[in-house]
Amino acid sequence: MATGRVDLDGNPIKPVTICMIGAGGFIGSHLCEKLLEVTPHKVLAVDVYNDKIKHLLEPSSLWGDRIQFHRLNIKNDSRLEGLIRMADLVSILAFLALISAFLFDFGGDLCSITTVNLAAICTPADYNTRPLDTIYSNFIDALPVVKYCSENGKRLIHFSTCEVYGKTIGYFLPKDSPLRQDPDYYLLKEDASPCIFGPIEKQRWSYACAKQLIERLIYAEGAENGLEFTIVRPFNWIGPRMDFIPGIDGPSEGVPRVLACFSNNLLRREPLKLVDGGEAQRTFVYIKDAIEAVLLMIENPARANGHIFNVGNPSNEVTVRQLAEMMTQVYTKVSGEPPVDTPTIDISSQEFYGEGYDDSDKRIPDMTIINRQLGWNPKTSLWDLLESTLTYQHRTYAEAVKKATSKPVAS
Repeated sequence: MATGRVDLDGNPIKPVTICMIGAGGFIGSHLCEKLLEVTPHKVLAVDVYNDKIKHLLEPSSLWGDRIQFHRLNIKNDSRLEGLIRMADLVSILAFLALISAFLFDFGGDLCSITTVNLAAICTPADYNTRPLDTIYSNFIDALPVVKYCSENGKRLIHFSTCEVYGKTIGYFLPKDSPLRQDPDYYLLKEDASPCIFGPIEKQRWSYACAKQLIERLIYAEGAENGLEFTIVRPFNWIGPRMDFIPGIDGPSEGVPRVLACFSNNLLRREPLKLVDGGEAQRTFVYIKDAIEAVLLMIENPARANGHIFNVGNPSNEVTVRQLAEMMTQVYTKVSGEPPVDTPTIDISSQEFYGEGYDDSDKRIPDMTIINRQLGWNPKTSLWDLLESTLTYQHRTYAEAVKKATSKPVAS
């Protein structure tokens, strides 16, 4: 743990207590690690699962006195407000992990309590097939956290999503229009880009709408009641411990996000399924790079308060088909196994996700605001982040998948 830390303006950083809601998930586990390794801050880790942070909670760990795990369901647990009152900062990361037993997936100055909110349903298959749960977990269940932070003068860091942007302006232009290549028609800016969603019957947008509405509520609390907040819009954060592998550490019928879906296919030596031909374009950022950005937000409230930040890597833009091809190459390298004869197959979004699915064409973040306010830029290339992630996936899951898929020998 570093001592004598200073913020970006040269001011000493005082230790704080962080109430991290959703600490047991993918982002939360990496954020806990970073806070304990390089800062003097304390963490009140709130979740219903702690599998991904067990190594931090062991009595023999170096930081057992700086992290406390509180197993609770924020949907109906009266202890939540008490924990927020105990903190200096609150972070909301992932609500679904706190209200479901089946799916996996932080005001004042820095010396006041801070909440980091990392809680939400965040897989596209659920947006489409469980729209009510999606809306409740991402909006209704978030309301008490925002209310407690506002009433108790606690700073809030809320994790939203790049999905709030919806479709790009360029999506509505003719496919042969040269304007589709103009950044003004596809680059997503926190303070300028419109949020364009599909029709109501396309329930895939339930997640984006719920996330946008909680953003607007937080912003209104700041404007009317003085809530000190920062909103994070992640653009496909990738790395070890992301999501789950169906049938191994998640439900057999579960559909995780694209990288975990492809990892599952690679581990099982199945073709990677390309929804609607894999034409959608996405950017991917390494989780360790993204956590550096979050740490800057935590320790520089004067620069971060009142801002919405895109956190992504526009240099790592690929189509989903290109991602599948790269992952196949990387997994061949890290596993030593040759690719299957048919590496990919096309599948319709209706067949894969069900009726009512819709999607955005591309999501490329503008990085002007986070670079200006916090001086942050991502560092890790797409190949390197895939190699790190797939090395972890192979080491963690290959044997378990092999056992799960092996056929018993007939007697």
